Amino acid sequence: MSIYELLLLVHILLFVYWLGGDLGVFYSSGFVVNPELSVDARLTAAKIMLGCDLVPRICMSLTLTIGGLLAHYVGVEHASWQLLAIVALGPFWLAIVLVLHYQHNAPYIPLLTKFDFYFRWFVVLSVIASSCYALLNNTLTDTPWLIAKLLAFAFLVFCGLMIRIQLKGFSATYVKLLQGTQTDDDNQAMIASLNRVRPWVVTIWLVLLFQAYLGIAKPWA
Repeated sequence: MSIYELLLLVHILLFVYWLGGDLGVFYSSGFVVNPELSVDARLTAAKIMLGCDLVPRICMSLTLTIGGLLAHYVGVEHASWQLLAIVALGPFWLAIVLVLHYQHNAPYIPLLTKFDFYFRWFVVLSVIASSCYALLNNTLTDTPWLIAKLLAFAFLVFCGLMIRIQLKGFSATYVKLLQGTQTDDDNQAMIASLNRVRPWVVTIWLVLLFQAYLGIAKPWA
C-alpha cells in the first residue's frame, strides 16, 4: 500500500467514524434527557454519549491534516511552512481533544476549554481566508472542488461551535443530574437545549455527506 492509499483509507475512516459517532451521540442523548428513566439509567446513557462524542472530535481534529496531505500527493503545491503547519495541526488539535476528554477534572481545564473554543474560531477563519486566497490567485484551478471541501469543513467546525454555545444549558443541568438535585424545570431545560442543537446536528450530517460527494465526484474538475 502506497502512502497515498494509506492516507486515502484514513480519510475514508475519518468520515465514517465522524458521521457514525455523531449519530450515536445524538441517539444516546435522547435517553439522557428522558425524565421517565431513572437517574442511574440516564447517567449510564450520558457515559455512552460522552464516550461516543470523543470519536467525532478525534475525526474533526485529524481531517484537515489528512486532507491537506492527500491534496499534496495529488499535486497541490504547498510552501514548506504550509506543509509543516498542515502536518502539525492534526497532532496539536488531537492532543487538546484528548486532554479535555481524559483530564476533565484538572485545574487547567477551564483555561484549555476557553483556548479550544477560540482555537476553533481561528481554524474557521483561517480555512476561509486560505480558500479565498486560492480563489483570487487561481492556485486551485485544477481542483476547484477542494475549495468547496475546505469551506464545507470550516462550516462543520462552525456548526460545532454553535452546538457548544446552545448546549450551555444542557451542561449546567447535567451537573445537577450528577448530584441528583435536578427538578422538572431542569429536565425541561435539558430537553429544550437538545432541541435547539438538533438543526445544527442534522446540518453536520448533511454537510458530511456533501463532502463525501465532492471527494467522489470531484465536480468542476
